[in-house]
Amino acid sequence: MTGNTPASPWDELPVRDELRGKSPYGAPQLDVPVRLNTNENPYPLPEPLVERIAERVREAARGLNRYPDRDAVELRTRLAEYLTRTSGHLLGPENVWAANGSNEVIQQLLQTFGGPGRTAMGFEPSYSMHGLIARGTGTGWIPGPRGEDFTIDVAAAERAIAAHRPDVVFITSPNNPTGTAVPPGTVLALYEAAQAAKPSMVVVDEAYIEFSHGESLLPLLEGRPRLVVSRTMSKAFGAAGLRLGYLAAHPAVVDAVQLVRLPYHLSAVTQATALAALEHTDTLLGYVEALKSERDRLVAELRALGYEVTESDANFVQFGRFADAHEVWRQILDRGVLVRDNGVPGWLRVTAGTPQENDAFLDAVRDLKKEQSA
Repeated sequence: MTGNTPASPWDELPVRDELRGKSPYGAPQLDVPVRLNTNENPYPLPEPLVERIAERVREAARGLNRYPDRDAVELRTRLAEYLTRTSGHLLGPENVWAANGSNEVIQQLLQTFGGPGRTAMGFEPSYSMHGLIARGTGTGWIPGPRGEDFTIDVAAAERAIAAHRPDVVFITSPNNPTGTAVPPGTVLALYEAAQAAKPSMVVVDEAYIEFSHGESLLPLLEGRPRLVVSRTMSKAFGAAGLRLGYLAAHPAVVDAVQLVRLPYHLSAVTQATALAALEHTDTLLGYVEALKSERDRLVAELRALGYEVTESDANFVQFGRFADAHEVWRQILDRGVLVRDNGVPGWLRVTAGTPQENDAFLDAVRDLKKEQSA
């Protein structure tokens, strides 16, 4: 190859065409004093819960020579009880499925209802893993429109669904990275549009719903067999390291996704840990209330400093606008605080942390404002 540009290692591999040139999902993991870029719950698990996890894992460890409960019946029962208690919508274990993080839930849904020759649509900017997982499952990805205020324009979305007739439609509420929640009326309108066009599966991603000012969309499941609501224990439960996501849907959906699940996909240790966490929901949701208060403080303080801030129903805040968002991201990082540059032109995103972490962030942006006005 003398005189030629060396070939990329990718060129030697038979990688699928739709994956070439793409980047894997990920946020910078940098060693800085304050990390507010990945929407983690900043509060460690309370000691009584840590002890209960140890007890349950110790019990599970005695049977690790055997495969775990393949269908995670006890876990699904407890998750259904939690959803029923917090939403008022009656659900049983037959309505719930659990997997390794909500990303595996999304993957299983796309393996079941998407795939080669089929398409999925999401309204961007939104959670980028929807599109990445779609491509990974061979599902064509169609970006749908949002308004200037980052809300879903119902008429424009209905037209996009009618034109493209996707097999799966994703609605993220509250939306990541903007923080905006989706009204029930919008979900109902898009569900009806999807049924008229195909009919299609509609997946409502409620990863941040516990932080919302409003209520869950779970009651909309009634009478809508092609509607799915996905959740996670990573955010409100402060269990990002657990990797436990779940969905609620018609029992037929739960049966269908089991056609693509890997055998014994949820380890006995994962199930034991999640069950312990569900015993402490009241304590964990108390932390959520504290984070909601801190999020609202961030919104108020940022607006007082002259920044634009989108309405947030999540545990993060999108703020701007900047001529060069990445440069502002770097300048905040230089002050010891890591926030997220999601690639939305002119905007950055900050996770609500502890009061001390949020103070450090606000001090950094105040200092930046002073420097810019000097």
